[in-house]
Amino acid sequence: MTGYRTPARLFHWVVALLVLATIPVGQIMIQEDLSRSVQNSLFIFHKNVGVLILLIVLARLAYRQIVPPPPLPSAVPDWQRRFAWVNHAALYALLVFMAVTGYVRVRAGGFPIEALDAMGVPALVPRSEPLEDWAKAAHWWGRLVLVAVIALHVLAAIWHGVVRRDGVFSRIWPPVAR
Repeated sequence: MTGYRTPARLFHWVVALLVLATIPVGQIMIQEDLSRSVQNSLFIFHKNVGVLILLIVLARLAYRQIVPPPPLPSAVPDWQRRFAWVNHAALYALLVFMAVTGYVRVRAGGFPIEALDAMGVPALVPRSEPLEDWAKAAHWWGRLVLVAVIALHVLAAIWHGVVRRDGVFSRIWPPVAR
C-alpha cells in the first residue's frame, strides 16, 4: 500500500480542521472587547472541541499501533524521513499537551468543561490558582510552538504535493482512499 487507509486519512483531516478552527477561536475568545455572550460561546466551543481533538488524537495513535503508516517513497532522502518523523511526533505530543494544559487551566480555575460534565467525568485536578496560572502560561506558549510545527508540516506538504510531486502528499490526500 502506498497511501494511508481511509480511517487514518479521516483522523488526519478531521483533526486538522478542528485544530485550524480552535486556534483562531482561542485567540478571539480572549479579546476584551467581546460581548460576554459571544465570549462564553467561544470558550464553550474551544474547550469542548479540545476534548474532541484529544479523543480523536488518542484514537489515531491507537490505530497507528494496529495499522502502521505506509512507508515514504524510496526517493525521499534520509534527512527528510527523520524530519518527518520528528514533525509528526511533535504534532502528536503538542496536541496532547495542549489538551492537557487546557484541561488543567480550566479545571484548576474552577470552570466547567460541558462535554465532560455532561458525561459525569469529575475534575481530575484541584482548584488552584497557581496551577491555573502555570497551565494558562503553558497553554499560551504551547500554542506558539504548535502553530510553528503546523506551519512546517503544511510547508512540507506543499513542497511534496506541489513542487516535488513525489507521492508524499498523495499518501494522505484525498481524505477517502481510492
